[in-house]
Amino acid sequence: MEKHSKIYIAGHRGMVGSAILRKLQNEGYENFVLKTSKELDLRDQQKVAEFFEVEKPDYVFLAAAKVGGIVANNTYRADFLYENLAIQNNIIHSAFVTKVKKLMFLGSSCIYPKLAPQPLKEEYLLTGLLEQTNEPYAIAKIAGIKMCEAYRAQYGCDFISVMPTNLYGPNDNYDLQNSHVLPAMIRKFYEAKENGVEQVVLWGSGSPMREFLYADDLAAACVYLMENYSEPELINVGTGIDVTIKELANTVKDIVGFEGEIVWDSSKPDGTPRKLMDVSKLNDKGWRHTIELKEGIGLAYQDFLDNHAKLRL
Repeated sequence: MEKHSKIYIAGHRGMVGSAILRKLQNEGYENFVLKTSKELDLRDQQKVAEFFEVEKPDYVFLAAAKVGGIVANNTYRADFLYENLAIQNNIIHSAFVTKVKKLMFLGSSCIYPKLAPQPLKEEYLLTGLLEQTNEPYAIAKIAGIKMCEAYRAQYGCDFISVMPTNLYGPNDNYDLQNSHVLPAMIRKFYEAKENGVEQVVLWGSGSPMREFLYADDLAAACVYLMENYSEPELINVGTGIDVTIKELANTVKDIVGFEGEIVWDSSKPDGTPRKLMDVSKLNDKGWRHTIELKEGIGLAYQDFLDNHAKLRL
């Protein structure tokens, strides 16, 4: 990418998109085309096509998606499948039609089979059954990966797919009905501390293992890969380090300063037993994460205090 290149970030107000925007701005890029969901409904094929015809961006980061945790994924199964397919179909095809130089499609580690060997290698895609609770979202993301592969194979488009592990950081979603595990914990422990509650109830057994990547690290990886990666195969982005949900909860509890008890509700689902990314391919390309989990949770908690806490109580 050149500093004057026109860059479109789909989903620039979300956690991932805003992190990519910050990273690019810090590196001196300034020619952005940005639209909120109210200004441009990415589910509307005609409006997306018209947008691309008018703006003709050089580079596209496809970070827009309907996202959520176990509850949201399992409750709004049709919405997660339809809306994500529509968003990515419209953007990827319009990028082809208007001859975008390069497009990056951002997926999710949930694309991998529920019981795939650990750590998750890129070639494990489509080798087994998916986790049932987020199957619609995963299927949409798999379709996006295959769409990028197909447009590259048939038309020679420089479209690449990046699969991040679990993310957290500035602009995260703290709604308990559809947030992911780490921001949900931050909010729960904070509210318990503020309200003098002695117990915090968390879902499951605490035994599943998860890997977490700070959003600004993902953004750095995305910019690096946009400049240094051009292959048909997807590439994982993560830390290559995981912790149990119980360990995560204790770390968040300590950082927030909650002094009560954690109660695990084992009647609730655990989800996939383990999801650890094999990031050897990424490391071999010359990129590694820089923000470790404890530091990152501290940064995320400060963002929550600065921008979200007063809205939640």
